[in-house]
Amino acid sequence: MPLPAEQDLAASLADGIGQLGLGLGPQRQARLLEYVTLLTRWNRTYNLTAVRDPRDMVPVHLLDSLSIAPYLEGERILDLGSGAGLPGIPLAVAHPQRRFTLLDANAKKTRFLRQAVAELGLDNVVVVCARAEAYRPDPGFDCITTRAFAGLSDILSLAQPLLREGRGLVLAMKGRRPGLELADLAPPQVNVIPLRVPQLDRERHLVLIRIHPR
Repeated sequence: MPLPAEQDLAASLADGIGQLGLGLGPQRQARLLEYVTLLTRWNRTYNLTAVRDPRDMVPVHLLDSLSIAPYLEGERILDLGSGAGLPGIPLAVAHPQRRFTLLDANAKKTRFLRQAVAELGLDNVVVVCARAEAYRPDPGFDCITTRAFAGLSDILSLAQPLLREGRGLVLAMKGRRPGLELADLAPPQVNVIPLRVPQLDRERHLVLIRIHPR
């Protein structure tokens, strides 16, 4: 399927970024659209995402990922179970001053991630192919993001050893409010934030969990 006109995608992205109140200039918007082009091309072979139409990728992947940009904290960010680079790559484009690590255990997905990082010129991103249980960076991270990765209790057990000195922020993206998952948690601070993603007519929530050392 040929890509729709670039100007249509660009207009959709610019409108969504404006609604999110993000100050992303033309150069960074162009880089985000390059990512959509790469994702579309690689998706034909690698099956990276169920979303096939680039026009849908703008709200479902780009704007959805960027909707949590205001909640990031610290300099070192880990995208846990990054998959096709979501939300890590859009956030890295939006925050060039921060350092991002994209972690995934799937070799095919990390192969795509490394190619995307190289072609997009993202010098603030590194890609790691490893299981979260075995990955122990030094120093740890200030903030961890996840999107469609696992249940909240599993996310917390994996995230805590990856944070700097066992403390920091976990941003877990969910669809509907995860009531049953929240009932199983007893962390010091949990905040569930409804997300309004432009051009996306579905429920989206951000579970913000602040972890303190045990």
